[in-house]
Amino acid sequence: MQTLEIATVNDLVRILDEHPQWLEALRERLLTREVLDLPQQLADFRANTERQLEEQGLRLGKVEDRLGKVEDRLEEQGRQLNQLRDDIGPLKAAHIRNAARDAADMMAEAQGLELVDILDRKELGAMVRTSNTRGISKGDLDSFRLADMVLRATDQDGADCYVAVEVSYTANGRDTRRAIRNAEYLTRFTKRRALALVAGRRLDKRIIETVKSGAVAWYELSAHALEVD
Repeated sequence: MQTLEIATVNDLVRILDEHPQWLEALRERLLTREVLDLPQQLADFRANTERQLEEQGLRLGKVEDRLGKVEDRLEEQGRQLNQLRDDIGPLKAAHIRNAARDAADMMAEAQGLELVDILDRKELGAMVRTSNTRGISKGDLDSFRLADMVLRATDQDGADCYVAVEVSYTANGRDTRRAIRNAEYLTRFTKRRALALVAGRRLDKRIIETVKSGAVAWYELSAHALEVD
């Protein structure tokens, strides 16, 4: 039998390199079974983790698909709501204009006037055709002829006058500008006094100062006036 001399650590390492089976025996002697099993346990843990992540990925994919379908439905519902809002808008505007026409006499009274009648589109067109419209664009003249309402009234002295009325559920700056412009055109075309008035259910806060200045009057339509019989 060959005699092995081990005088240093290097001698031990050399011998173990030459006899790898001895290294395994030495490892089993020095290490506990738990430590020896760690590499296999780590490999199993890694495999299980990868499998679970893959399964979770599949579940997440299904969840994402469902969320995508929900988003599609919500988008379609939003589109339908926008379409409904667009469809209702003109009906709402027509309804409030009709309510304003029914309240025309009270609008005139609120300004200290007595209503004579409401000018129709034909009368406004005739007024434009027979008046000096130099310097006024065709677009502005067409807009004037499409005014929401023009009231013919008399003041406390019995003098003829007009009221240019613009109507919106919420009276805003656009209504104010149109009413003031139309009142100016009425005075220019008829040589009569004309007032600007905006009517609606609510008043945009941004035009409060314009109302306070007297440049335009405000008439609030009551909730009762907007009720549908």
